[in-house]
Amino acid sequence: MKRIENISIAVIGLGYVGLPLARLFSTKYSTVGFDLNQERVDALMSGHDATLEVSDELLQEALKNGFRCTANLEDISSCNYYIVAVPTPVDTDNHPDLTPLVKASEIVGQVIARGDIVVYESTVYPGVTEEVCLPVVEKISGLKFNVDFFAGYSPERINPGDKEHTVEKIKKVTSGSTPQIAEQVDLLYNSVLLNGTHRASSIKVAEASKIIENSQRDVNIAFMNELAKIFNAMGIDTQEVIDAAASKWNFIKLKPGLVGGHCISVDPYYLIQKAQVYGILPRIMSNARHLNDSMGNYVGKQVIKLMNKKGILVKDARILILGTTFKEDCPDIRNTKVIDIYTILHEYSNNIVVYDPWVDTLKMKRVYGIDVETKADNLPVGRFDVVVLAVAHRQFLNMDIRQYLQPAGIIYDVKSVLPVSWVDGRL
Repeated sequence: MKRIENISIAVIGLGYVGLPLARLFSTKYSTVGFDLNQERVDALMSGHDATLEVSDELLQEALKNGFRCTANLEDISSCNYYIVAVPTPVDTDNHPDLTPLVKASEIVGQVIARGDIVVYESTVYPGVTEEVCLPVVEKISGLKFNVDFFAGYSPERINPGDKEHTVEKIKKVTSGSTPQIAEQVDLLYNSVLLNGTHRASSIKVAEASKIIENSQRDVNIAFMNELAKIFNAMGIDTQEVIDAAASKWNFIKLKPGLVGGHCISVDPYYLIQKAQVYGILPRIMSNARHLNDSMGNYVGKQVIKLMNKKGILVKDARILILGTTFKEDCPDIRNTKVIDIYTILHEYSNNIVVYDPWVDTLKMKRVYGIDVETKADNLPVGRFDVVVLAVAHRQFLNMDIRQYLQPAGIIYDVKSVLPVSWVDGRL
């Protein structure tokens, strides 16, 4: 087995998780980033990360110091640590889709050698690493797990768009397939992290720890969304209720909202599916997922209700939607629930303008079929019947949204960040 000081790392998957991790490891170790998308590789080698998770300055510095990205298997064949950071999506029926993880394991199987270690970071239900991934590596490589090669699991904890809790500041859970390997994996991550690690007793425990992180948050948000529906029906401002309740020392202050993105809106399905194999129906998690998935539609209908109350003709109404990404100050449009708001309103009007300075317009058009304006100067002043603040980008917080409204127009604040005096409704 390789000693810690002789490590050469390959990070497989250069998305929101893999690239920041690879860049970080490159500050201490020989590191190669691998991705099958040649266009993505070329862009990174030019010094720019379209996800904005790694700044151009940091990426270019890493490249200057020897970090490189590739789509060529030969470039990672001499590494001795393989870290897999590919997405784990769900299919159209919300069933786990392990295809990217299996393909990544096949790649590892083609290059792994005796004594090497493969570490998985992808979010999965307990058992996937040892029951699904490693048998693939064994089959392709012809090597025996825990005899010829070894494994670890350290779940990703990166929060897209978060510039405070960056990868080097996050405390990581680590694990290994043997006590010795667990120690080596733990040492590896500890060597680049500022806040250390938590070493789990097994790979399955580490897998479970990650999936409940996102499941817990999903359930908590669902509770707040349910409260928002109740209080809106009663004519009570939900945010005022939360502020009042938060005056008690032990109240956990959370807000209702849209739950999109690749993690919180996806990961619970993995545990739900696996639980059913054991004859357990996770009712709370399942209901939370259903509720949160419906909130975009709910917001759209609330906007229409407000328009009717104020006498605004819904048909062909001029509507401005601010923000399309799944969260603020980030270009990530994966599973964004703003699309559900748009879809509901688009049933009644073709006069919808979507403005988001953060998005890749070509990608938005390709994925969702929606044209997006990225420059505020192109928005007509005083024209819109409705403005929906869907995402709390910092640009929106520093602009007078009221200027885009007609005198009798309405503002709906999904994020509850605008002055109360400005808005006609909020979640």
